[in-house]
Amino acid sequence: MKDFKACLAEMFGTFALVFISIGAIHNANHQQMDLLGIALAYGLATAAMVSATVAVSGGHLNPAVSLGAFIAGRVGFAQTTRYIIAQLAGAALAGFICVMVFSTGVVSTATPNLGKDVSIGTAILVEAAMTFLVVFAMFGTVMDARGPKIGGLAVGLVVAAGVLFGQPLTGASMNPARVFGPGLVSGHLANHAVYWIGPMLGAALAGVIYGRFLIVPDELPPTQQKKK
Repeated sequence: MKDFKACLAEMFGTFALVFISIGAIHNANHQQMDLLGIALAYGLATAAMVSATVAVSGGHLNPAVSLGAFIAGRVGFAQTTRYIIAQLAGAALAGFICVMVFSTGVVSTATPNLGKDVSIGTAILVEAAMTFLVVFAMFGTVMDARGPKIGGLAVGLVVAAGVLFGQPLTGASMNPARVFGPGLVSGHLANHAVYWIGPMLGAALAGVIYGRFLIVPDELPPTQQKKK
């Protein structure tokens, strides 16, 4: 039952992130919001949802974060798999509801894509670097008991900064679920692999650096102890 509740938290938290980000981009395309507005919407949603779910599931809401936690030894393989499935389900649900609220075209447009003249290699590097920072912030302020007790605020700020930097380049996903959900329901799967390879590489690096060299397992809070 505890694992079921954790998966529900991951699903609904990820749903909220994807739902809000699609709506924010839709408003921006209708000149009701600029890039800063998109960054604030995505960043604040991340901060709120990580804070809301951290006590139940750890507040991952992102397959890349779950991978980083697994590599760092914070969660087991089975839990990581369950979390990723729940996150993708939440993202797909958000995409489906946004199709009903807006249209398939709106959801397709809101799916991250490469900017003009941005190569596949550059896009992977950008996504990897931004996701590394997100996962590093998760370790430092959410998973590490020594960190400041500020919930998901720091993570949300990093996400907002990532949008300001990366939106023109890659759409600033930093989360494979963010692309998977709307891409699946709209059929917009162009360069889809970029948004898995980049974030997963960045998360893996963060997991190795913070998890293996900076964090002390005995200092983790009970909700972050490794589970099978």
